[in-house]
Amino acid sequence: MNWLTERNSFSIAVLLYGVSVIYGIFLLRRGFRRDDHINYLLLGTGFLFHTSAILLRGISLQRCPIHNLFEAVMFISWTIAAVNMVLGARPALRFIGAFAAPILLILGIFGLMPVLDAPDTDASFKGGWVSAHASLILASYSAFGLGGIAATMFLMQEHNLKYRKPKAFFALLPPLQRLELIVERMLLAGLICLSLGLAVGGATLKLPAGVSFWKDAKVHWSILVWLMYAGLLVAHWKFGQRGRRLAWIAVGGSAFVLFTFWGFNLLSNIHNP
Repeated sequence: MNWLTERNSFSIAVLLYGVSVIYGIFLLRRGFRRDDHINYLLLGTGFLFHTSAILLRGISLQRCPIHNLFEAVMFISWTIAAVNMVLGARPALRFIGAFAAPILLILGIFGLMPVLDAPDTDASFKGGWVSAHASLILASYSAFGLGGIAATMFLMQEHNLKYRKPKAFFALLPPLQRLELIVERMLLAGLICLSLGLAVGGATLKLPAGVSFWKDAKVHWSILVWLMYAGLLVAHWKFGQRGRRLAWIAVGGSAFVLFTFWGFNLLSNIHNP
């Protein structure tokens, strides 16, 4: 099975995520009126190939595969897919997959760009603590993305209820209160992972000569993301920012993280010594 390389496995996973997007459009037009196993099966099969790609890359490199943008994309999208598979075990949450699939497809297509799979030649950025730092940071981005997915479901269901559309009453989407709770928990999980990842990185990373944490674009961006989500959660808990407003900010925040991470990572002297 020489054809089953990590890139081929990941390509198959992205293809299956694309099929899931097409099928998800069909579910959306039908109003999610039945517990459909087909989309869950498509995502599950894609997840298996996705997992195979990560394992093959890790075995070939003899390390945790999170040290260039291709590997980062694989890890972030794999985490989103994994959480989706866990949540989808409950029929009431299974339709999260229809909203997660477009993000998995976009990330997958982006990740397959050959230029992102640059070899990792810096030995100072290997080791258990560095892997823990990178894993926690990337897991936080995945959690923020999942929070944005749940917030999108909230906005769609809230819109249908507001205008008394029949699909709001017959759809199998979770109630608004449960969706809001999922958004809150995903954002909190993301903030905890980001805090731990930044702490581990600041305490253990050995920087190249002439490179400073406080002059690095990625560090500035990470602090901005931390402040944004910490402020959002404080506003939610202390000042009653709930419902539609919370959902829109969660959607905007996740879009900001997922679409600006790559640029700031390339601008970072720490991550591109």
